[in-house]
Amino acid sequence: MHRHGAEGWDMADQDAATGLTRVVILGAGFGGLETARALSRTPVEVTLIDRHNYHLFQPLLYQVATAALSPGDIAWPIRSIFRRQRNVTVVMAEATRIDPAAKLVHAGDGLAFPYDALVLATGATHSYFGHDEWAPVAPGLKQIEDATDIRRRLLLAFERAEVTRDEAERRRLLTFVVVGGGPTGVELAGAMVELARNALAREFRQVDPAMARIVLIEAGPRILPTLPEELSRVALRSLERMGVQVLTGTRVTRCTADGVECGEERIGASTIVWAAGVVASPAGAWIGAERDRAGRIQVGPDLSVPGHPGIFAIGDIAAATDAKGRRVPGIAPAAKQMGRHVGTLLAARAAGRPEPGPFTYRHHGDLATIGRRSAVVALDSMRLTGLIGWWFWGLAHVWYLIGFRSRVVVSFEWLWSYLTYQRGARLITGREPPGGNATPVPGQDGGALVADPQAQNDNTRQAQRLWG
Repeated sequence: MHRHGAEGWDMADQDAATGLTRVVILGAGFGGLETARALSRTPVEVTLIDRHNYHLFQPLLYQVATAALSPGDIAWPIRSIFRRQRNVTVVMAEATRIDPAAKLVHAGDGLAFPYDALVLATGATHSYFGHDEWAPVAPGLKQIEDATDIRRRLLLAFERAEVTRDEAERRRLLTFVVVGGGPTGVELAGAMVELARNALAREFRQVDPAMARIVLIEAGPRILPTLPEELSRVALRSLERMGVQVLTGTRVTRCTADGVECGEERIGASTIVWAAGVVASPAGAWIGAERDRAGRIQVGPDLSVPGHPGIFAIGDIAAATDAKGRRVPGIAPAAKQMGRHVGTLLAARAAGRPEPGPFTYRHHGDLATIGRRSAVVALDSMRLTGLIGWWFWGLAHVWYLIGFRSRVVVSFEWLWSYLTYQRGARLITGREPPGGNATPVPGQDGGALVADPQAQNDNTRQAQRLWG
């Protein structure tokens, strides 16, 4: 029988059948995994729910999109991760509703999960700032499906450029636009250049991949705005030296299958990647929590949700602040620290020990790689750039990978790419209907292909108008 007092919730609430407190964690990202791990030696029943059966290392997702790594290199089965932690039950399901009064999480297929403590770690998705109609032609990069879709678009553009006879259309096909100058956008742009000029060099006969035009568009005054200004300048110079066209202070006003519009200027492009913003998952709306403009839940000092006893929010869905009142960034180390804090707090309550104090975020630094042998790193008072920064960036990311095998595989892939300039994951996947002259159709998810000669003629005429 559950006991809920007016002052909040009591960790003595227990499942009548097992005598154990029930902790439900929504989301198996960095924060969710860390929460479950922190409860490994605690007499509680943990139910970890995720719509996928794998944990994804999102910081390296852009390397899947640019054919440097395969999905299996940066994703691990959740059940495998917790195979030795007997108090964790993994459920593959998609949560659809939360009933705080009944303390139930509802999911598809009529599933319902009772809880005594609920941890929301459902993350965030792409934000198009009110223009969700751009999503089919300008995919973001949050899931494996996004990465393989972008990889397909990139590689197909070169294949189509090889066979087209129209020079204007070829230029459009070899133009790639990245919207957003944060770490994801910068890393994507640099990786696209290396794919075109190194990995694909000398492999085509009718087109030179090195002629590809990479455009990075940032609405703010500088790229990498969270890094010190001097490092932003270093990154800008590195990108420009590689051949990336960087447009700062430029706002995208429209995205179509043929390119982007920035006010009166139009850039014809075959591929657009959106890296300009995120919005939190709807879990905050499900419980009626107070949220900020990006949908993140306003949390208390211990990461609990005010007005909802027993519910916590961590990671990208939480609008948390540090001891100095600064917003905790939406990065993997922050999510892991939040998860560890909530897990430790729940473990203390279950054991009747004193609870930890308010959540304290420790920022270990900011870093971004620009390309081969180039990165920028800000560590407190230390600044690293160039080759040293690149080595530090690589070691840091390998360290955070799960499992010895993944660390070895990713390290070997990077070493092989460094020595040979090759990329071993250049697969064009995804079903296409039979027939020639397939061309992207605006408004279809994933840039689906149809055999439509008229559409191709229309695209060619449009490219001729754009390029003259």
